[in-house]
Amino acid sequence: MIHRAFERGKVCLLVVLFLFVTTGSSYGAGFALIEQSASGMGNAFAGGSASALDASTIFFNPAGLTRLEGNQVLVAGHVIIPSVKFHNKGSSHILEGVTGVPLRGGNGGEGGVTKFVPNLYYSNQISDRLAIGLGVNSPFGLCTDYKYNWVGRYHAIKSDLKSININPSVAYLLTDSLSVGAGVNIQYIEAELSNAIDFGTLDAIGALGLPPGALGLIPQMSDGYVEMDGDSWGVGFNIGVLYEISAKTRIGAAYRSRIEHTLDGDADFSNVPSALHAAPVFKDGGVEADVTLPDSLSISVFHEINPQWMIMWDFTWTNWQLFDELVVEFDNPNQPDSVTTENWQDSYRYSMGVTYKPTHEWSLRAGTAYDRTAVPNKKYRTPRIPCSDRVWIAGGLGYQISQAFSFDFGYAHLFINDPEIYKYLKGEDAIRGALRGSFDADIDIISAQMIWRF
Repeated sequence: MIHRAFERGKVCLLVVLFLFVTTGSSYGAGFALIEQSASGMGNAFAGGSASALDASTIFFNPAGLTRLEGNQVLVAGHVIIPSVKFHNKGSSHILEGVTGVPLRGGNGGEGGVTKFVPNLYYSNQISDRLAIGLGVNSPFGLCTDYKYNWVGRYHAIKSDLKSININPSVAYLLTDSLSVGAGVNIQYIEAELSNAIDFGTLDAIGALGLPPGALGLIPQMSDGYVEMDGDSWGVGFNIGVLYEISAKTRIGAAYRSRIEHTLDGDADFSNVPSALHAAPVFKDGGVEADVTLPDSLSISVFHEINPQWMIMWDFTWTNWQLFDELVVEFDNPNQPDSVTTENWQDSYRYSMGVTYKPTHEWSLRAGTAYDRTAVPNKKYRTPRIPCSDRVWIAGGLGYQISQAFSFDFGYAHLFINDPEIYKYLKGEDAIRGALRGSFDADIDIISAQMIWRF
């Protein structure tokens, strides 16, 4: 039986890997993606580690696998539609006192990029007490893309992070009330970052190893570009417990570990002034960056008031303080590291939801959540991830077609508290410019899933 279960799981894995390599992920709270099921979307993911109503519990709390009967395959997809529009409010340039020219450029257009995020989960009840499962999902992602000549181009043009997480899991019912579960997370990430280089200013202040103005380049009018990409595999784990206080009430807690990545890739420089072609800097070559993706802890409660009404709550902590800086090291020993100070803080998410079942076939869902940002200080905010506090308003419905098949749909709108950015002309931002302004930002998410029980 176990062999047949893993054979089915291999087929599911091949299908979902095809989905992940042909699609991308998108930016979320910080850049963690909670969009892991359409049924959970309808409740704003309240009760995630306690509900255990379908195979997506593999992500939220593997201990919930013991509540699922037989075999189950869940396929879900989420269209994430972010809007990110910058408004310049007095950005300045290091030579502005001399030239009278501020940091110049447009507002960047629509910086948000619509992306599709798929999930797939498979669960199998081995016995009355033992269950196994396999999840394939994207727990982290971001994508912003501004016009190449915008005012913040020296900070960021394109930022794209994709992830694939393969999560085999097992759960065991220790007593009639207490279940435990654990899983391994085999994670792949791929990143692409690009920005402009102000060769005119570097020339004017003599930062190219030549006398100031030796190349005759004009500040902010002689831009080059660099595109850096890399990928990495990492391994982590997740564990969970689920306790049934009564037949109608249960509480769950789940922990996902941090995962350390070392991204290896390449840097591609373009539009480098011809006078620098013989210089030892701004040469194409290898790059490396260490990134630790954060651990998180969720505690949830699920309560069935009666067969028609259910309510749920959730609290999630994410250890974003691990993300203190992003350093890209170049294989070229003559090329200085690219450093971006992040100085993020831990983030907290609070959510509550309700489900109403007017009939056996139909489920109506609603929920709300509050995400506290990991970047409360505007001097550390970057246009790559214009993150701020956000409020979720969500709703959804489910329909049970038969004992074997059901469908769920969800929608959420995220109100984002106008992220502000306020950089200073010092340190790593001296040449990039003091980018100052605010973003009009919000996100719409449309989700759908199908569940096959057999």
